[in-house]
Amino acid sequence: MKNHLLIATACLLGLLATTGASLPYPILPPLFAAGAADNLNHFLGLPPKLLFSVALLINPLGLLIGNAVLGPLSDRFGRRKVVLVTAAGAAVGHVLTAGALAMQSYPLFLAARFGTGLLEGQAPVVRALLAERLEGDLRNRAMSWFNGALHLGWLVGPLLAGVTIGFGLSVPFYVAAGALLLGATFCAVALNKEKPHGAAGSWWSVARERHAFNLLRHDQLRLLFIMQLAYTCGVTGFYEFYPLWLVEVGHFDTRGISLVNVGLCGVMTLSAAFAGGPSKLDPLRRASFHAILVAILIASVALGNLWVGMAGIVLFGLPHAFYNATIQGWAADRFGGHGQGAVMGLLSTTFCFANIVMALGGAVLTLFDTRLILLAGAGLSAWAAYRMRAWRWQEAHVPASNAAES
Repeated sequence: MKNHLLIATACLLGLLATTGASLPYPILPPLFAAGAADNLNHFLGLPPKLLFSVALLINPLGLLIGNAVLGPLSDRFGRRKVVLVTAAGAAVGHVLTAGALAMQSYPLFLAARFGTGLLEGQAPVVRALLAERLEGDLRNRAMSWFNGALHLGWLVGPLLAGVTIGFGLSVPFYVAAGALLLGATFCAVALNKEKPHGAAGSWWSVARERHAFNLLRHDQLRLLFIMQLAYTCGVTGFYEFYPLWLVEVGHFDTRGISLVNVGLCGVMTLSAAFAGGPSKLDPLRRASFHAILVAILIASVALGNLWVGMAGIVLFGLPHAFYNATIQGWAADRFGGHGQGAVMGLLSTTFCFANIVMALGGAVLTLFDTRLILLAGAGLSAWAAYRMRAWRWQEAHVPASNAAES
């Protein structure tokens, strides 16, 4: 396959995946925090904020499992097959989500969002495609462009919600389902068929025995997981709860949240277009610098007024895009021998696990003050920046024989 076609296909997949994942973010806060009481936002008489936090948690739970197993599955059965099956399945998940909203069925909504998340965890599969078929600066730039497509999906999803929700609460999800089916058709044409490789085994046995968490048996990959988990807890806490902050502080509706998100994702997408370029600075040093900037901007949302917080939300996209490009390229170079699908799966799974952690934390903290979960996330990202500096210092001062991975 020509490199430009591979990169274009990867970016399309990234765009469609995060468009579907981000679609509910501007829809749910007004529905649960400011909507009229109904069977959806008062299920079993539970507090709407608690139901909102669980609704945020369930999709990342599916993504967590999907990201952990889809990369290794594609290592065994081929990237193309995994991509096509999951894209079609995620489209069905969006249709079920639309039906759940129309029927005001909270259990069906949770089940549909879980299944959609499970099948939208394609990022490690696509990153593995790029990592194994491209090399050097082109690979780093391609991964950065793929990240840009993922970020663009976080813009397109909420924007799609804002534009189409006037036609009905379910309409955005039907549109997302149709887009996924069109994307799957394009990928079927663009991606070459592959022969299964590796050890024999069923889908279930490969998913059970070769999931990304198996990498945690290695000391340095375990350290990467802990460091990345702390950073992404800050990021996911920000993603999940800044819309609720906008509702509470600025009384924003779905369209207002979508407009702020346009600014954030526009900055993030533009930054990602340049973030994969070569640099003479050590990757961990660069990642640490970007992580501390992210922590400062998240804290500015929690501690500032509406205008300071909105500026922090939009500017967040700049250091976060550069952080992602840096850490993913470094991990591909350093740990690729463990299988690019598994390594990229570990990074994506960490992000999903952080979503769950912060959704659970937010379910408690937002009952007191939404700013508390944002401050907790800022602190965790700042700790991750410190830990990256310590890792870099250790590698610079410990003999290579002692620093080698166990």
